[in-house]
Amino acid sequence: MTFGQNVIKFYNDLTEPKDLPEGVEVLFPFKKDEVKKAIRIFNKSFFDDNNPRTFLIGINPGRLGGGVTGIPFTDPLRLESTLGSCNTFDKKRELSSDFIYQMIEHLGGVNSFYSQFYFTSVSPVGFVKEGKNLNYYDIPALEDAWEGYMVKHFNEQISFGANKVAFSLCQCKNIAFLKKFNAKHKFFDEIRPLPHPRWVMQYRLKRLPEFLDLYKTELLEK
Repeated sequence: MTFGQNVIKFYNDLTEPKDLPEGVEVLFPFKKDEVKKAIRIFNKSFFDDNNPRTFLIGINPGRLGGGVTGIPFTDPLRLESTLGSCNTFDKKRELSSDFIYQMIEHLGGVNSFYSQFYFTSVSPVGFVKEGKNLNYYDIPALEDAWEGYMVKHFNEQISFGANKVAFSLCQCKNIAFLKKFNAKHKFFDEIRPLPHPRWVMQYRLKRLPEFLDLYKTELLEK
């Protein structure tokens, strides 16, 4: 199987988590026909080979991006305008997706980028509470209760072909968790931090070119 075929199977086989804390809802679009189609087209277009990739690890899918389209860091607008996949998803913009696709263009475009890199997250599913995104580390009970769930899904994805150095797309709680997690389970030789895409767009937008250059330097000199 190709890298892309493995990714398609991964999302087709993914199961919805149970026993969430009260008030927490899970973002699980992966059984919807349009999401399955988007995942299939995307992975056949960009991962139709057996080359290893450098893993870029986010927190968990957001309610306007991967939690809708099923494709990490890709909102419906970018899915259509940049990746060429027409869709009927609600065309709302996600700040993280904005940054990611500007960064991808800065690194040479989607074909070059996806031939080298693969986006995933600590949790393959997202969470919302009271209509707002919720990060996995905001739910302390999840870290211990879900360790087996996360280890299983990390191991599955690494088996598709992973380079030994990975990146956390967050310099705070996500990298702290990943370093502890990695020290225990030995997924990668090293995990390096990068600024969170949404943080850049929300709080450091005037310095956007600087952060695009930072990503380019770190990712291309890995």
